Amino acid sequence: MLAFDPGEQRIGVAVGETVTGTARALVTLRARSGQPNWDEVARLLDRWQPEALVVGVPRHDDGTASASTARAEQLARRLHGRFGLPVRTVDERLSSHEARQRLSRSEARRDPGAVDREAAAIILESYFLETAPSETGGTGGGTETRTDG
Repeated sequence: MLAFDPGEQRIGVAVGETVTGTARALVTLRARSGQPNWDEVARLLDRWQPEALVVGVPRHDDGTASASTARAEQLARRLHGRFGLPVRTVDERLSSHEARQRLSRSEARRDPGAVDREAAAIILESYFLETAPSETGGTGGGTETRTDG
């Protein structure tokens, strides 16, 4: 799976394995008004061959939409529309904050894209935790499946 942490100027990308539930930061894409270079995205999909994609959707602490929510949801719809893969969205509150805590200060200052990549890994790890089978045999939940174009 690939995960995306969308931003106005950069989009962090991470790759993960559903069997192990682990993710790692991969690359930071430049964005214009929150939209990536679609050829770069196509190359990533060609290389990694994900079965599905995950997009982090920012929300306020109370769960309401933030100014960036619509941009992230638009990215999710466009990923599905262009590539036909299932796209799931995950609430990404505090993922950038946690990413900064995981990285050294110098690394975060030296490479601002490192925070975006690490946040994408956290988003994917959150997705794995939400969808992991529970002790009662069901699945976690809390994610939204995007299949509309």
